[in-house]
Order: sequence, then C-alpha cells, then structure tokens
Amino acid sequence: MCGIIGIVSGSKEDIVSSVIEGLSKLEYRGYDSAGIAVLSDGNLQRRRAVGKLENLENKLEEDPINGTVGIGHTRWATHGKPTEENAHPMMTKDVALVHNGIIENYKSLKDSLITQGYNFTSQTDTEVVAVYMQSCIDKGSSPREAFRQMLKVVEGTFAFVAIFKSVPNKIFCAKNKSPIVIGFGKNMCVGSDASSIAGNCDEVVYLSDGEYAEVTEHDAIFFDENFCEIKKERQKVTDDLINEGLGQYPHYMLKEIMEQPNAVRKTIVANEIPVDLLKNVSRILILACGTSYYAGMVARYWFEKYLKIPTNVEMASEYRYRFPVIENGTLVIGITQSGETIDTLEAMEYARSTNSNCRVLAISNVKNSAIARSADVVFYTEAGVEIGVASTKAFMAQLTVLAMIAFHDRPEVLNELRNFPNICDDILSSVNDEIENLAKNLYSAQSIIYLGRDSLYPIALEGALKLKEISYIHAEGFAAGEMKHGPIALIDDNLPVICLCPSCDVFDKMVSNIQIAKARGKNVIVFTDSIGNETFGDDFKKIVLPNICQECVPLAYVIPMQLLAYKVAVLKGEDVDKPRNLAKSVTVE
Repeated sequence: MCGIIGIVSGSKEDIVSSVIEGLSKLEYRGYDSAGIAVLSDGNLQRRRAVGKLENLENKLEEDPINGTVGIGHTRWATHGKPTEENAHPMMTKDVALVHNGIIENYKSLKDSLITQGYNFTSQTDTEVVAVYMQSCIDKGSSPREAFRQMLKVVEGTFAFVAIFKSVPNKIFCAKNKSPIVIGFGKNMCVGSDASSIAGNCDEVVYLSDGEYAEVTEHDAIFFDENFCEIKKERQKVTDDLINEGLGQYPHYMLKEIMEQPNAVRKTIVANEIPVDLLKNVSRILILACGTSYYAGMVARYWFEKYLKIPTNVEMASEYRYRFPVIENGTLVIGITQSGETIDTLEAMEYARSTNSNCRVLAISNVKNSAIARSADVVFYTEAGVEIGVASTKAFMAQLTVLAMIAFHDRPEVLNELRNFPNICDDILSSVNDEIENLAKNLYSAQSIIYLGRDSLYPIALEGALKLKEISYIHAEGFAAGEMKHGPIALIDDNLPVICLCPSCDVFDKMVSNIQIAKARGKNVIVFTDSIGNETFGDDFKKIVLPNICQECVPLAYVIPMQLLAYKVAVLKGEDVDKPRNLAKSVTVE
C-alpha cells in the first residue's frame, strides 16, 4: 500500500526535490495524502497535504523547506480518515516516522503512553510508534536504542523509516511483511520498491523480514532480528525498473494497454519451462488476488483440460483462514504483479508450512520481490513497470506465462502464442473506433452485466472488475450458464449485457444463453469472431475480433474489455490511473 522514500545526501545538497521525485514514482501505492519531513540545521521540519502529491508540491512552493536528510510518504489510509492530521510523516519533537503496514497492538501501547502523559493528534497507529520512540528518548535512550526498543514491542506488519533530530546524517529503517529496499549511489536511499530510487542508485539491497538497517550518506549497516550485524548482497539496478513516462499517451493505462504486444514477446523470450516442472505433480493450487486471481481462473481451465491435472484456484485473502489441507504432490503457484501482495505471500507461507513437501512456484512482474525470494521456482512477467493502478499488461503477461506452462508440450499452440503479439496489434488497431462508439452508449449506465463461458468466464469477471475500478459503474461478471439461476432477474431493456462469444467448444451453448438474454432486454452486446458473426443478425450490437486458436482466446478477448473500461472512464471524466480508494501494491491484510 503506502509508498515510502528516504534520502541521505552524499554531497550535502538539498534532497527535497529528490524525495518528491521518489514519491511521484510511488504514488500508485496510495494517494489519500502525502508528506515530507527533513532535518535542517538540527531541526525537524514537516509539510503534509491531503490528496494527491501535487497538493504537497503546491504547499512546498508556498512554504518551502530544505535539508540533506529526509523522508517522504504517500498514503493509502488504514487507521484514520485521509486528513492532514493523519498524514505521514508522524512527528514528535525528536523523531519523524513514516510507515507502511498495520500495528496490531497500537491500542494497548497508546493507552500506556496516555497514562504517562503523552498526547496524540491523529487517529493513526503510526503516531503511536513515533510517540513510543519519543518516550524512550525522554527516558535517556539513544535513537538507536529507541528504535530497537520499539521493534521489540510492536506487533503487526510494517516498513518503518525514521529520522532523529540528534542524528543529522542517518536514516533508520526496518521491515516485517512490508517491502523495504536500500539504494547505493550518489545519494543513499530507502524506498518501498527499487523503481522509486532507481534514478539515484545503481545498486540495491532488499531487507528481509525482521531485519533493520542504519543508512548514512555513503553506506548502510544491516542487522538481523537479534540486532547482530549482518552482511547483505548488493544487486544491480536493471533498466526494467525505469519508468519512461507517458510519452505520447494521455494516461498510463492506455500506454500500458498498447504495450501488451511487447510484454507478451518479452515474457515468452525471457522464460523457459523446465521439462520436469510438472514431474510428480498430482494437483495444482493457485493462490492470487484480484486480477491475478482471474488469471489463475483461466489457467485452471487450461491445466485441467489440457494437462489433466486437478487444479484449485483460491482467493489468497481467504485461503488460510479455513485451514485447508495441502496434499502431497501439490504444486503451489502464487501470482502477484508486485511480488509483495501480503495476502498471497501469507497464503503461500501457509501452504508451505502445512506440507513441506509441496513445491512453490511464483509468477511476478518484479525481480527480487518477496514472492520471488520465497519461491522454489520463479517466472518473471516481463511487462516492465506498470504505473496504472488497474492492471493491464501485467495481467496479459501472467496469462502468457500460465499458457506457456499449460501448453509446454504442444508446439502448435506455443507457435500460436508466439504469434499472438501480432494479433494483439491487430485488435488494438482494428476495434478502437468501435469500442469508442460503444463507450459513448455505456458511460451513463448504472449497472452492466458481463457473460462468458469456459475460459471466457474469468475474462468476463476481469472485464467487470476493470469497469468497476476506474469508472465506478457497478458491473458484475457471470458464467453465462448460471444467468438463468438468478442474475436473469436483473435484465431489462436498460441493462447492458456484454457477451463474450468466440467460436469455440461452447459456442452453441453461449449462443443459447445470449438469446435468452436478448429475449428479456434489448441492450445486448456481443464480442465474437468472423465465424461466430455469421450466427448473429443485424439486431445485435457486435464487435468482431480476429479468429484465433481456442487456447489463446482469453488473451485476445481481454483487450477490448480493457479498452472499453478505459474509454468509459475517460468519458466520465474520472482519474483513470489513480482510481479512488485503490492502490497498486496491497501490502496490508
């Protein structure tokens, strides 16, 4: 969730603009509020603002601050509403702190501090941590002792970054379940991810759970959970971490939709499926959330139909709480764009702890992420940095990896997959105007239903999710065969019904479902191909896609769903890249 940045200048230059630049790269993690604190002439200074980062930038223009050590934060609210009082950094007279995560025992700590005479100005759990460290300093502790004592008492998930008034050239940071990366370069940096500090640093170190670091202007020292000094290996910052900006596009989401052909190409080239990957695998368990969950649902159809391996797809956020049994011979696949999704990480950890014999495979878009470091095998989706909160090219790349696994022994399908980027280009160029016209007819709708069967059912779910995320129109995806068991009650002439109907195995069944919907409402829109188009008369609204092999159909049909959601949201005047209440990387439960 929240984005964190910290910088210690290696040349004694002002770092405020660099902190703001880092926050701009992290705003996808949350934009309820933003703030910055710096050390200047032995004093802590802070500026905070509600809403997007530009509001903080405006405040800094009106009331500037400067310093050679600073921390910044962009917030996704958990404890406390998005107000300036609840915005980070939290600050006392001697310490400033930013935090990503949730402190579970903050209430008992807060009650104890109140009895000691300390006051609070926010509703956040984070302020409790800052005040606790202040109480340690008031009792004579050094900043190092205060930080360590705090780590001993807090419970929950966290990435902490702190600066202290009495230590002018040092940042303290620690993590448990939430990501922290340390950067080495012209400035020493701390960030929530490597992309946020890539411009300042050419080498990075990833903290593991329980570790903490002290970062100075030229180096960093690392400690384990027992506060014993440890060595950490540095890794080179790679080009895929660089955000190249919007270029010719008005929004990142559109840019990333258009980048999908290249994302598929690069993902295919970068990954090779080991011949023994599925050796002795009797069951597959897929764990994921949101859009990644829908990618897993598509894979279930592929794995069971073509590999003949029983496959379960589980919402990672719910999975471990029902205490499921993990059978021997299970291959666990965790899917997460960021590689830091805490629900998925915890579900994978549960699976491994329940049955140590299961193999764990990760699919992630971020190299050296937490999920990649914890898995036995990892496949990287080479989608590059994805800034738009609503995932597009990362989802496509996830489907590509899953298809490569499903069809690893079917060269004819793999050839079709290698050719898919060309088909993707064709779709993007051929349906744009039609999708634009369709969006003009749909953007005023109050609710929309999406229908699909077989591997297109998850694409219907994903299409509905995209529309909900960025346009705020209520939308639901249903398996078309289930429509008659309840959802059909919703259909009337005013309800748009979007139907995904390629000419594949269940085409005739899907056509019947569409006719049932058409008999009850006039606003039925069919996405089909040239073969399927012959079945539907002129009384249907249709968008015709290229013919493609059945196995690759889900990849093709998700593209117009993304474009439709995008164009509807633009027509409604919504902030496409930063939809309300959402964040790109979900690091709290």
